[in-house]
Amino acid sequence: MYTGVILAGGRSRRFGENKALVQLVGKPLIVYVHEQLARIVDEIIIVISKLSDKSIYTNLLGKETTILTDLSDIQIPLMGALTGFTYAKGEYTILLSCDTPFISQKVMRFLLDMSKDMNAVIPRWPNGYIEPIQAVYKTHPALQSTKGALRKGKLEFRSMINDMQNVRYVSTSVIEKMDPALISFFNINTLAELRKAEETIRKRNVQDDA
Repeated sequence: MYTGVILAGGRSRRFGENKALVQLVGKPLIVYVHEQLARIVDEIIIVISKLSDKSIYTNLLGKETTILTDLSDIQIPLMGALTGFTYAKGEYTILLSCDTPFISQKVMRFLLDMSKDMNAVIPRWPNGYIEPIQAVYKTHPALQSTKGALRKGKLEFRSMINDMQNVRYVSTSVIEKMDPALISFFNINTLAELRKAEETIRKRNVQDDA
C-alpha cells in the first residue's frame, strides 16, 4: 500500500496568501498535485496548519482524502512530514508540496520502483541540492528519523535524512530522461512564478489542440 502526503501548511510568506488554494488557470494549485497523486497511491493525506480550513479542503478534494492539521504550531515542512508519516497507512509514502503543479506520474512511479529495500529515494541535483519534498520514504523508518531530528532541535530535512540508513539518491540527470525540462520540480513561490506556470499550461493546451 502506498500513501501520498501533500504538505499544505506553510505560511507562504513570499506569496502573501495560502498557495495551496491559489488559482492556476481556473484550478487551485493543490488540485493539480492531488489529481496526479490519486492515480498512483492508495490514500492521500493533506497536512494543513489551521483546523478552520479543513472544510475547504474536504469540499475541494472529497471526503475520501484525509485532511490533518499539523501536530505542532511550529509551521515547518519537517513538522508537516511528521504529521503525515504518523498517520500514513502505507508502507511507503510519497511526500509532496502543494505548490508543484507539474509533478509527473512517470517520475513518481519511477521513484516508487526504486524504493525496494530502501528507506528513502530522493532526487539530487548535480550541485548536491536534494528534493526531500518530492521523494519516497519508507514510512516507519522516516517517522522515527523525523522524531529523532525534531527531538534534537534539528528542523531541516537533511538532518532527518542523514539519520536514516539505506537512502538512495537519484540524479536529476536520470529523471531528465522522463521529464526533459525537469518541470516536475518547478514550484511556485511568487506571482511571477505563477504567471510562468500559467504560460506553460497555455502552451501545452495549444500543442494539444494542434
